[in-house]
Amino acid sequence: MEFMLNIPVLKAEQRIAHQQNILSIGSCFTEHIGKALKNLKFNVLQNPNGILFDPASVSSSIISYINNDQSEDDDLFQLGEIWNHWHYHSRFSGTDKNEVLNNINASLNEAHNYLKGANWLVITLGSAFSYQLTSEAIDEKKFNGLFQDKNHVANCHRAPAQWFQKYLMHVDEIIANLDNAIHQLFGFNEHINIIFTISPVRHIRDGVVENNRSKARLIESVHHLVAKSDRLYYFPSYELVIDVLRDYRFYSEDMVHPNYLATDFVLNHFIETFISEESQDVIREIKKLNAARNHKSTYPHTNAHQQFLKHNLEKTMSLEKKFPFLDLEDEINYFSNK
Repeated sequence: MEFMLNIPVLKAEQRIAHQQNILSIGSCFTEHIGKALKNLKFNVLQNPNGILFDPASVSSSIISYINNDQSEDDDLFQLGEIWNHWHYHSRFSGTDKNEVLNNINASLNEAHNYLKGANWLVITLGSAFSYQLTSEAIDEKKFNGLFQDKNHVANCHRAPAQWFQKYLMHVDEIIANLDNAIHQLFGFNEHINIIFTISPVRHIRDGVVENNRSKARLIESVHHLVAKSDRLYYFPSYELVIDVLRDYRFYSEDMVHPNYLATDFVLNHFIETFISEESQDVIREIKKLNAARNHKSTYPHTNAHQQFLKHNLEKTMSLEKKFPFLDLEDEINYFSNK
């Protein structure tokens, strides 16, 4: 008897190999997947702007990477004692204005250079709700008159709610934003492929009904785009969690974020769909090394543990020799007991 409705896993025509470069941008869910791929020794640069949720933020960020749009002093604003940028996550914020600006521009420059040679762009959209600055937020006393009325922001930085106009983007608007970014990206990098996915994280603060409306608009927009090009793909992260797992035991205590079991379930399907056969073989070996490295010995100075380290060092060096494109320096240092 079947206890769940499975979604068939269809292998993509173009598939990802370890030798290729992946840029992933979007919601916090894309960071879970990106971190997992990095642990499996893929070349991944993720979220140069920090976490992004809506299509307008994602689109404008892609275009900024293409153009290498460096920020200037006037692009930052101070809230309390903290300097922030409306288009960057709070992980870039800080009390030293020059340091904040330098970190933002360094990240953007890295994204620009990385995107030139990237083989894959993975975009995870979280919400169709967008935020724009109101006239109150443009007050010269707050932001030096820099921003225009209704200027879009990617992060609200916990500023007062009355500084923002929240609205649900229309499908045509989402398509137009993403289509423009994709068109410019294909002109910038003629070899890149794009994987779209929708985050299964529930944006409950928007409301349950509103969250479902938001996700529906994202799904409709992405499928419209994917149908237009054989370089665009859709991966059903949202459907795997919402329609296949369908149980709150696969969510964290907040009932909003998928837990480890859910993200691992999605990752395994992603690997089956988009990772090349050779790289799947490599993944199996990397997982063994990761398990060995995560093993905590009760008696690390015993001969038995030293033999354990020696055995795994030999396996690591053999794997590096077989697949010289892998960066296994950390593993070699660990098993060498350095």
